[in-house]
Amino acid sequence: MDDTGVNLTPLIDVVFLLLIFFMVSTTFTKESRLNLELPSAEGEAAPQDAKGLEVVIDAQGHYRLNEKSVLDHSVEGLMAAMREIAGQETDLPVIITADAKSPHQSVITAMDAAGRLGFAKLSLTTQNPEKARP
Repeated sequence: MDDTGVNLTPLIDVVFLLLIFFMVSTTFTKESRLNLELPSAEGEAAPQDAKGLEVVIDAQGHYRLNEKSVLDHSVEGLMAAMREIAGQETDLPVIITADAKSPHQSVITAMDAAGRLGFAKLSLTTQNPEKARP
């Protein structure tokens, strides 16, 4: 008797090998958006010393240090302005007040400059949630 049928075993083996190959080589990425609900701060403001460094950052990322404009917007320029005002007093509080639309890099630059000079008392100003609503 002559068997002239097609043997399907090698075909099934190849299909399983392809299936395993695609399962191993496929990356499964889950696209998701990060929804943030920022915390609000309710409480009494801590008493502040009259003497300190106040860094104000406007919406364009320009700095004002104790009501004086800082022309050089680099870390080194901000450090030089802080050193000029504070001298060697690194125990002064540094208050960073940034506009809500100011670039995040500007805030980080101000924090970096204060940290490099050794200032340890660093605070960010916030707004009471009830006062923020029109």
